[in-house]
Amino acid sequence: MNARAAVQNEAAPAVPFSHDGLAYGCDYNPEQWGPDTWAEDMRLMREAGVDLVAINIFGWSHIEPRPGEYDFANLDTIIELLHANGIRVNLGTGTSSPPPWLTTLHPEILPETEDGSIRYPGGRQAWCPSSPVFREHALALVEKVAERYGRHPAIALWHVSNELGCHNALCYDEDTTAAFRRWLEARYGTIAALNAAWGTSFWSQQYGEWAEILTPRLTLSSRNPGQVLDFHRFSSDELLDYYRRERDVIRRHSIVPVTTNFMVTAHIRNLDYWQWAPEVDVVANDHYLDHRLGDPVTELSFAADLTRGLAGGDPWLLMEQATGAVNWQPHNLAKEPGELTRNSLTHVARGADAVCFFQWRASLQGSEKFHSALVPHAGTDTALWREVVDLGATLDRLAGVAGTRVTADAAIIFSWEAWWAGDGESRPSQSVEYLGQMHAAYTALHRLGITVDVIAPGADLSGYRLVVVPTLYLVTDADAAGLADYVANGGHALITFFSGIVDEDDRVRPGGYPGAFRELLGIRVEEFSPLLPGRKLNLDSGAGTGLWTERLHLDGATAVASYLDGPLPGFPAITRNDFGRGTAWYLATALDPDALRAVMRTAAQAARVTALGPESDGTIEVVRRADATHSYLFVINHGHSEIEIAASGRELVTDVAVDRIVRVPAGAVRVIREDTAA
Repeated sequence: MNARAAVQNEAAPAVPFSHDGLAYGCDYNPEQWGPDTWAEDMRLMREAGVDLVAINIFGWSHIEPRPGEYDFANLDTIIELLHANGIRVNLGTGTSSPPPWLTTLHPEILPETEDGSIRYPGGRQAWCPSSPVFREHALALVEKVAERYGRHPAIALWHVSNELGCHNALCYDEDTTAAFRRWLEARYGTIAALNAAWGTSFWSQQYGEWAEILTPRLTLSSRNPGQVLDFHRFSSDELLDYYRRERDVIRRHSIVPVTTNFMVTAHIRNLDYWQWAPEVDVVANDHYLDHRLGDPVTELSFAADLTRGLAGGDPWLLMEQATGAVNWQPHNLAKEPGELTRNSLTHVARGADAVCFFQWRASLQGSEKFHSALVPHAGTDTALWREVVDLGATLDRLAGVAGTRVTADAAIIFSWEAWWAGDGESRPSQSVEYLGQMHAAYTALHRLGITVDVIAPGADLSGYRLVVVPTLYLVTDADAAGLADYVANGGHALITFFSGIVDEDDRVRPGGYPGAFRELLGIRVEEFSPLLPGRKLNLDSGAGTGLWTERLHLDGATAVASYLDGPLPGFPAITRNDFGRGTAWYLATALDPDALRAVMRTAAQAARVTALGPESDGTIEVVRRADATHSYLFVINHGHSEIEIAASGRELVTDVAVDRIVRVPAGAVRVIREDTAA
């Protein structure tokens, strides 16, 4: 059928996103190719099993080539082609990057950086989130797109913009300054309340009028940390407000679910997705292996678990990943044979009900011409294409997994606000970074074979036997009290150094560290004593440590291990405290990986946490997804030797029966539909 306009109607709630089994898809950019290629693409998509395609992500200059002049002919054709071939559409609003005519007519929409310089067109996201001119033009485009396709039967999902805030989350121009002032006035109500929250009595920074407040551009010294923290909050909220504006336009014309692609990954930190997640109809994420990290595969698992946490434990969509190399890292490594499948099924094991890629066909021009794709430059007579086709067939055999949930009895608390505040300009040690400590704690649990839910501060903890709290520098009184109540009622918690230090205004809690957690932990720290990078110390338990020490006094807790050397010999480094009916552990130092794993093992065993997989160096992952009637055990072998795992049922990747033991070859994945539910 031809594309047709939807009838204007009152906004209605979206229907839930649904798909027949696990979705398999990609970004598709047909504007880079001609009609002959489009026909070939349809055939190859059917061959690969692709059934969900994102289009019009960067379509603005194609569908509005001049102001107010719209040309939907090619987009109409593509949607009809996909629909005729049984491929569902994830329709982009097209607003992610403005066309050249818009920035030419209105250069005031361009983003301004913290040093006051302007970022120009020629890349992407050349717009300021607070620009009213940009919003006016973008929302006019969304209105046209939603009106035209809002009721088209091919549309399965709406895709607002693209990777919002990837490049332009922090803007410092006059439009942003005005919006920041409005946000602050709504948050604090009075200038006096803002001055109290920011501690402006320091360095003669006290404000008398809202008009005196600026965005935190670069200064000659360190900036006011309360101002910087609030600017992060504002910037996340400002882009979220923009997302809502697009969503609300769509909702007037369509009941199809609306989402946008999050970037839960190691190098993106500017958006507080705990605030965003309730606003999307289904959580979607983009993830790429980051080879600048020491352990990119474990970071993939962490990101997938965090994305599941954002979804409240429900299934989510992997909107983008790479079949091989990306183009934006210093060294863009190709994936080894089988790695594409392992990465994809790791996401599925940890809650993804869709496996999608950027992009369908590798570009011949542009900034991403060396970014891998489902159809590589070398074509279909390639090992990559054959693995793409095999993955599609595997996902078909795993169709029953869709809708099930991951089972976990341990959790780790993650906070974007603690990340922003804890990594501020003036802190005890620039070598202590929030994400590094988060990854260290997660990696220890991961290598113990323990499945972990990643949750927000203040989340319900009642279903967990162990809750790990790494470097939660900023925490509210209410969230700290919630953790204490959890332990008092029989829970087990493990908290690491530089936690509980400040409240939501980045105000230090007096009386000794770790502030909000002193009573829970039964300790009092009178002074931090960070170490220079590379210096190593020893504990009387035989463990190695470094980076950080504390002058810690016991106030009811028991010392588990103490320093043998360094600036604080004899002082406790690891403590344990019985609190109510539960137990709280504290690590006052950055343990070496093996030592950290040993403490995590002891805490997990005391909490009776179930480890599904064996301990490993990160090469073995065992995760279970289940519902009321079915249970699926994922076994992922990243190593170079065959492994054996106890399991019985039907192995779905190879479609064979399994009796008591499943053998997983090196580099392979096995998924067992178990005989009984978990």
